Amino acid sequence: MPMTQADLETSLREAFPDAQIAIEDLAGDGDHYRARIVSDAFKGLPRVRQHQLVYAALKGKMGGELHALALETSVPG
Repeated sequence: MPMTQADLETSLREAFPDAQIAIEDLAGDGDHYRARIVSDAFKGLPRVRQHQLVYAALKGKMGGELHALALETSVPG
């Protein structure tokens, strides 16, 4: 069963409560999303580590409930 946009946002907000989060369903199938996350949690981290934090927040759902996630991560300002 695909992950809903609301469930994806909930998982991300739990991990990054200070973040500005925008999620777009790319294919309309609940399986392919783009997430833009702006959070202080990414400060000083390389892009790869930022994305690893996002995948960790999804608690193993990536590749299962969630097939594809295009990530854009950054810090405020």
